[in-house]
Amino acid sequence: MPKAQKADNTVQEAAQTAAEQPMPMKVDVKIGSIRPEGSVRAFASVNLNDCFAIRNVKVMDSTKGLFVAMPSYKSGNGEYKDICFPVTKEFREQLNNAVIDAYKQALTQSQQQRAADSAPFEQPEQGSGIHMAGL
Repeated sequence: MPKAQKADNTVQEAAQTAAEQPMPMKVDVKIGSIRPEGSVRAFASVNLNDCFAIRNVKVMDSTKGLFVAMPSYKSGNGEYKDICFPVTKEFREQLNNAVIDAYKQALTQSQQQRAADSAPFEQPEQGSGIHMAGL
């Protein structure tokens, strides 16, 4: 068998093996801004396997609860079309869960920060202050 044909067969076998056993996807989500009102609750950035980034992913609120909206554009007939999207049901679930979980975590941290910022400042007890000498 010629070397070129053997190399082609090896590449085809590797591609077939990769197609049969999908790699687990690493999904990192950063919540950029949280909005307390309206249907758009937050914007997120998503990085996939540290090699592909998606910006302007929206966390939306509806009567059925939170959902993830991918970046989209308005087509000529007025319909919105996603620019990028998960292809499989399994990855759609993984992506949605990762974004919603990151949103909930960021919302909790934001609420805790607001509570800490609005807590009254307590004066230290008499005589418990720090004394610095010789400066």
